[in-house]
Amino acid sequence: MTSNSPRILECVPNFSEGRDMNIIKQITQVIETVEGVKLLDVDPGKDTNRTVVTFVGSPEEVCEAAFRAVTKASELIDMSKHTGEHPRMGATDVCPLVPVSGITMEETVEYARKLARRIGEELSIPVYCYENAAFEEKRRNLADCRSGEYEGLKKKLSDPAWKPDFGPAAFNARTGATAVGARDFLVAFNVNLNTTSTRRANSIAYDVREKGRPMREGNPVTGKIVKDKDGNQVMIPGSLKAVKAIGWYIEEYGIAQISMNLTNISVTPVHVAFDEVCRKAEARGVRVTGSELVGLIPLKSILDAGRYFLRKQQRSAGVPDEELIRIAIRSMGLDEISKFEPSEKIIEYVMAEKGVKRLADLSLKKFMDETASESPAPGGGSVSAYIGAVGTALGTMVANLSSHKRGWDDRWEEFSNRAVKGKEIQNDLLRLVDEDTDAYNMILTAFALPKKSEEEKNFRASAIQEATKYATLVPFRVMETAFSAFEVVKAMVETGNPNSVTDAGVGALALRTCIRGAFLNVRINAGGIEDKPFAEDLIKRGMKIDEDSLIMEKEIMEILASRLG
Repeated sequence: MTSNSPRILECVPNFSEGRDMNIIKQITQVIETVEGVKLLDVDPGKDTNRTVVTFVGSPEEVCEAAFRAVTKASELIDMSKHTGEHPRMGATDVCPLVPVSGITMEETVEYARKLARRIGEELSIPVYCYENAAFEEKRRNLADCRSGEYEGLKKKLSDPAWKPDFGPAAFNARTGATAVGARDFLVAFNVNLNTTSTRRANSIAYDVREKGRPMREGNPVTGKIVKDKDGNQVMIPGSLKAVKAIGWYIEEYGIAQISMNLTNISVTPVHVAFDEVCRKAEARGVRVTGSELVGLIPLKSILDAGRYFLRKQQRSAGVPDEELIRIAIRSMGLDEISKFEPSEKIIEYVMAEKGVKRLADLSLKKFMDETASESPAPGGGSVSAYIGAVGTALGTMVANLSSHKRGWDDRWEEFSNRAVKGKEIQNDLLRLVDEDTDAYNMILTAFALPKKSEEEKNFRASAIQEATKYATLVPFRVMETAFSAFEVVKAMVETGNPNSVTDAGVGALALRTCIRGAFLNVRINAGGIEDKPFAEDLIKRGMKIDEDSLIMEKEIMEILASRLG
């Protein structure tokens, strides 16, 4: 099933200016000129003379904002006059793209390389691609790409081995060079301890961090450090991959902390890091009392943490997102030092537009009233998606009830997995409730475009076709998504709590209604598509889903009848 998660990309460019706030403001202002981009953080450093900016949005919007920011930096920052403590080689020193949700690393790499090409070709700035976007292994490490820094850049560019990936192999004294990359999301995560001892905190940090600690002869604390034949320290690796960590004492809080950078949360998520620190701390007679997240975190990471801690209790993890977030906050003590506000700490919630009315957030009565109003949207497409979400919710409910049924303790995980899948499908369908209305509004916008000149007419016609295709694809995705929920509903009718099988049966009927209703929208919208092979293929595939859903409904009803006797 195709994920309906919003496509969100993060960009964290570092600009070689941290003292002149007027210059910094001009750069961040051009970022905010791109509609849909959300500026999350601006962090200037006077000693480093460097500003780290963080913004998010759809991939296309983020790349456009990044290009505008690099352009403005090249106009305002003169690298021939730059000094600072941090390594650097250009006005825009680095510009990494980071996948947050709904986008793969492979796709992010493509966006990074397109951005790099545009910077190189349109701005005549030498560009190196690094991390996952690197074209060769020796350029993967940012430190290697930046070796020699700005002062050694002229010589480096004359070396054929260090020819830029994009842009001229010529020294631009004003702009220097830029590194564009694609990397994993980095989370700054601190775990609080019931001690003031930095030494004990460091010992725990060395236990968990990937780098580990130096190997010593004899006494592991005072013994002579072991070195290899090349004179390098031999290290004993820590227990967590993709984790950097140190221990420190925070006078403001009066406690020691393990300060961690989780450089790849798909390898070591926050909940795994937290639990491992708890284990290592306990082994040294220290207790973990809570934690804090520095900066923002993707929604998925918090939801995964909530599911993890529920599973440890052998409870179903197929519960609403709000409950998963509460469980994660309580389990890791994220609000011990300061209140953890999801609206301020979770990227997707920070991005949510204030005051924008979303259908999925309305009460049942208000949704019904809005549907019954004289406005043509929400219409049958949004209502179909909502019916599908409710039908899926019934299957999820039966899975949750079954996982907690007395005497079925050994089956909790089986039902929890069903409930989790049901909740994911339910969330996808709720997003499609609004997306169907968005698609309708997109058509209205296209029809409202000017059509005086021949060029305007052509642009308008093209926009109408694109909007019509989109408005046909959305209900088709509703069909696909709703059909995938039959697996959960059927399993609950077959094996779920016998007292609730009829609820799952109602869920099956709702899914069938959802799919039939969505198919009506596919058919009527496909009639306006000029690309006939595209439209005919979509109708053919939709007809297959419609027919298969009827078969599924009959099978489920027969199973239900046999269970009811």
